[in-house]
Amino acid sequence: METAPQISSFVALGDSFTEGMSDLGPGGVYRGWADRLADRLAARTDGFRYANLAVRGKLIGQIATDQVPLAAAMQADLITLVGGLNDVLRPSCDMGRVCGLLEESVERLAPACKHLVLMRSPGRQGPVLERYRTRMEELFAFVDQLGSRHGALVVDLYGARTLSDPRLWADDRLHLTAEGHHRVAEAVWQRLGHPAEDDWDAPLPNAAPPGWLVRRRADLTFARRHLAPWIGRRLTGRSSGDGLLPKRPDLAPLACEDTP
Repeated sequence: METAPQISSFVALGDSFTEGMSDLGPGGVYRGWADRLADRLAARTDGFRYANLAVRGKLIGQIATDQVPLAAAMQADLITLVGGLNDVLRPSCDMGRVCGLLEESVERLAPACKHLVLMRSPGRQGPVLERYRTRMEELFAFVDQLGSRHGALVVDLYGARTLSDPRLWADDRLHLTAEGHHRVAEAVWQRLGHPAEDDWDAPLPNAAPPGWLVRRRADLTFARRHLAPWIGRRLTGRSSGDGLLPKRPDLAPLACEDTP
């Protein structure tokens, strides 16, 4: 087990995955793996500071333009960057541009922090994953290369045994549940060298699959509440993050909170 570094400041960059959808916390604000990790780091260090610049729906170009310069200027001990998947999951995607922007972001962030963490994002079982699997694996192979070239830690969530389990995904089938975000926070915690508090990749208990009627009702609910609005945004060029600001835009002190 590697020795865990002393981390007194943390900046998280990305999209809805890092913002924390669909892990609702007190007051209806999304919490997510980054907030959970920040709480645990704050419990170890007096005066711990945390910023979360992630906003749902952001593409890698928006992250590179709007978030990366701010994060680099903050000179935090730890920076996490997770982006590009929203680009990959669109019908048309220029993978060369996505990888190029990701590389430019890493080149700017790596010298500006003590520890840079990248991720191979998790994927839910189902037709969406299969349709875009080739692109996702190309993106994640490039993330591995960036980690090697720039000394960044890579957390492999895509290769996990359990994070593809539909039971760890919310009704929108795009975002993890609270339990899923807890597991991601534990994965990053361990990748930083901290001793394991639980097995984040432990399989869920066996359970009988839902019946046909329950599955069809879930499909109809998903189509009405989530798929139709998502298609509407794509057709009109809108994003779920339009007009939204980061929930923690400044690198500010974080009071330690209990993590459920």
